[in-house]
Order: sequence, then C-alpha cells, then structure tokens
Amino acid sequence: MKTSSYSGFFKLSVEERMKEVAEFAALSAKEQEILKNADALDMDKADHMVENVIGKFALPMGVGINFVINGKDVVIPMVTEEPSVIAACSNAAKMARGAGGFVASTSGNIMIAQIQILDVATPFAAKSAILENKEEIIKICNEKDPVLVKFGGGAKDVEVRVIDSIVGPMVIVHLLVDTLDAMGANAVNTMAEAVSPYIEKLTGGVAELRILSNLADHRIVRSRAVWKKEAIGGEEVADKIINAYAFAAADPYRAATHNKGIMNGIIPVVMATGNDTRAIESGAHSYAARNGKYTSLTTWEKNENGDLVGCIEMPMAVGLVGGATKIHPAAQTAVKILGVKTAAELGQIIASAGLANNLAAMKALATEGIQRGHMSLHARNLANTVGAKGEILEKIVAKMVTEKNVRLEYAQELFDRYQKA
Repeated sequence: MKTSSYSGFFKLSVEERMKEVAEFAALSAKEQEILKNADALDMDKADHMVENVIGKFALPMGVGINFVINGKDVVIPMVTEEPSVIAACSNAAKMARGAGGFVASTSGNIMIAQIQILDVATPFAAKSAILENKEEIIKICNEKDPVLVKFGGGAKDVEVRVIDSIVGPMVIVHLLVDTLDAMGANAVNTMAEAVSPYIEKLTGGVAELRILSNLADHRIVRSRAVWKKEAIGGEEVADKIINAYAFAAADPYRAATHNKGIMNGIIPVVMATGNDTRAIESGAHSYAARNGKYTSLTTWEKNENGDLVGCIEMPMAVGLVGGATKIHPAAQTAVKILGVKTAAELGQIIASAGLANNLAAMKALATEGIQRGHMSLHARNLANTVGAKGEILEKIVAKMVTEKNVRLEYAQELFDRYQKA
C-alpha cells in the first residue's frame, strides 16, 4: 500500500491488512507485533499509568483508509468497539477524494488556565489591576516552565472576566499558554497555581479554583471537504443531507445524536494515539453550546455546481508529548502510522475523521436508513458470539439480515441448525 486509497481492504485477512499498513507506514516487525499483541502494554507500565491496577483491557484497532488531507495520503488508526464506524469513515473519505479530499487548519496550540478570585470588593477595578500587571503575571508563569519557553511556548497573554454567580461576583483570570505539541494540562495548572498569590495581592481577593479549561476555544481545528454530487448519489441526496443538517442545527435533541456521529470518528483516533477522550468530548460539546443553544459542530452547504460542502470547527486539545502517548507502545505506533510530527497535524486528521463520519451517517439516514449497515455488522457480531466461523458464519449473517431478525437467540438457533445440517 503506497496510497491510502484501497479497494477491497475489508476483504483481506488481518495479516494481509497488517502487511499493507506496515508497507504504507514503514512499520518494523516489532511495531507490527505491538499492534497484534494485547500485552504490548506490560503490567508494570499499566500499574504506573493509573491506580489500583488489576489487569488490562483490549479493544480492536482498525484503520480508516482513502483519506487525503492537505494533499497527503493518510491512513488513520482508530480504536473503537462500535461496528460500522471505520467502514463508514473510509467510505466517506473515498467519496471525497474526487474533489481533492480534506483541507484542514488549526488556530494554534493555546490552552486556557482559569483562576477563580472570590471576595473582591471592587471586581472591575480588580480586573483593571490584573491587566495593568499582565507582563509580570506572564513572567511569573513562564518562570515555572523554562523548557516550554525555550522552544517558543509558554504564557502569552492574560484575559479577565467578571461573572455573576449564586455566591456573588467572581473575577475569572484566563492565562493563555502556548503548550506547543503537548496537550498541556500539567503546564497550565502549574502556572495557575504559581501566579495565584500575586493575583490575590493585586485584587485583595482569594484564589480558589486554579485549573485548565477544556473549552479550548483558542485551540480550534477546522476541516472542510467537497463531495461531488455524482459521488454521493446525485444532487437530491445532497439536498437530503442538508435537510438532515438543518434539523440538527435547529434542534438540540437531534444535535446530540448528530454530534455523537461526529465523535464516532474523532474519539477512536484520540484513543488510538493515547490522548484524553474526555477532554475532547467535553470541549466539543461545550463549543457546540457556546452561543447559548446546543447545535451542530458541522455545517453543510451546496456550491454552485450542486456539490456538497461540509465543514467542521471545534476545540482540539491533543498532544504528542507526555501522557499515554509516550508511554503506551501501541499509541506510539499509531502516531507513526499517521506520520504526524506536530499536535496541529494530529488535530487536523482527527477533525477530518469526524467530518467524514458525519457525512456517512447523514447520507445513510437520508437514503437507506441507519439500520441497514448496522444490521449486517451487528449480525456478524452475534454470529461470532455464538461461535460460528467461516461458511456457517456467513450463512447466519445472510439469513438474519434477509429476514431482518438480528437477535442473539436467533443466531444461536441458526448456528445449531447449520451445524446439524
């Protein structure tokens, strides 16, 4: 595999797929073994990653194929338990190739640390005092992480907000910190704690919470793509997809499921690379509600040719430095498959996967219905659960899908019947 475009990839055996990806990403024999072996994360490393360790838990890793992002072919490792996600993602990417694939960008790597100041007699005067001493605040912050500063990162700016609450007004200080290729939670939290005594002196208040915000709206990633109408089934299908998007944009009940479909593409890549899935989820959903109403993370339009144009915009606080990304051998190998060198590149790929999954889900909903694709994969899982293999498994799947009777009990009944035949 010298390109991410591949026909019939799903028909290959696991070993054949690994061979193709290994060729694409120049994986060594050791790296291939890491991905095959659930014990690649040894117990000692696991014991130092989290508390009270008693074992390990494995999930499947597949790859999203057919992606072109900023002119480069990309194979995307995805860790998920949900059937149809990777196939849908790959199919949407294939349909986008005809118009050049995905174009992605980022706003930078700025994270926000929040400092909550209470018991301030004159909140707006305190705000002024903080901003008047911004340079000293930045200096104190950067003294806590000279290595980050050396490589061009560190505290860059200060924002101050006065907000009302049930316990009275609060002065909220935002430290804007460029964390470069790290997610940056530890760095920004350390800076917030270090500078809080100085801010207390400036304001006469009391610093309570000092913690990063996962609404990383200074660390935005964007991706867009064009799907030619011929690639998706015609302009009528494009219209149906736009109608589906309009529903999600207008109604938070629909938007919740619409955005879940987006996260179906995003979270598997975040997990595969050892990043913080909860941080990405909370940031995404907060951003979707930033204007006071929960809505879609994507937008969908038609261009002058009647082709479908999709865009995604959301916070993306992921890193390549520190955390599980540097500890977990499989995460390191996933990063190598992606071929990324910066956190910005990683974020762009993740957003593109989310946009692809959104397109696939809406196209299915607007045409054949979501259950058709799910049904076949769910039937396969059930057949596998009752112990079916090879030809018997395929017969069970075909029978359940044809009869639209996809239940564990029926899978067992068919398995027993076919074994006796």
